Amino acid sequence: MIGRLFGVASQRVPSLLYRVSLMMKPQVVFVLGGPGAGKGTQCSRIVEGYGYTHLSAGDLLREERAREGSEFGQLIANYIKEGKIVPVEITINLLRKAMEETMQKDEKKFRFLIDGFPRNEDNLQGWNSSMEGKADVKFVLFFDCGNEVCINRCLERGKSSGRTDDNRESLEKRIQTYLQSTRPIIDLYEKLGKVRTVDASRSVDEVFADVKIILDKEG
Repeated sequence: MIGRLFGVASQRVPSLLYRVSLMMKPQVVFVLGGPGAGKGTQCSRIVEGYGYTHLSAGDLLREERAREGSEFGQLIANYIKEGKIVPVEITINLLRKAMEETMQKDEKKFRFLIDGFPRNEDNLQGWNSSMEGKADVKFVLFFDCGNEVCINRCLERGKSSGRTDDNRESLEKRIQTYLQSTRPIIDLYEKLGKVRTVDASRSVDEVFADVKIILDKEG
């Protein structure tokens, strides 16, 4: 009798843990910096070393643009080509869906690096209204890099990336958008004491050494 009860109880544990995991809020680190600052490269290393899931707002938008039958594909394409910021509702829906799908597949995957978001005040307000109480933003990881270094990196990347926005004309527009729209968001989080800044003008290994110090401290 006791053995049978124990067996029933043990069968319930996984489903109970699964339900608890679904109630856990995603732990989010926003990863910001200009185009070419090395956000994607560093995120890949963080994933390997710290078990985060990397969600690139830009990659999600490009995938949606390419998805057959997408109602937003052409709209996204036009915004990206002009170096403008895609409407926040589209981006947040893609991010939320990606987080939910990740956590449903593996209950241990509740820590996320969201790369390239929020990019402006509209993004931030949209996040706060849609995700308040549904996700915890731990801090902003800011990769600080000079404009010319960023442009040169992107031009080099453009030789093999196939990205339509890795050309000087688009890059200069993207840099201006970043300076006018994203830097104020970083400054806002700085006032809240939630920005961790890394000098991203150095080599990949040197930058990651500083990233490790931050993540080891933050947990």
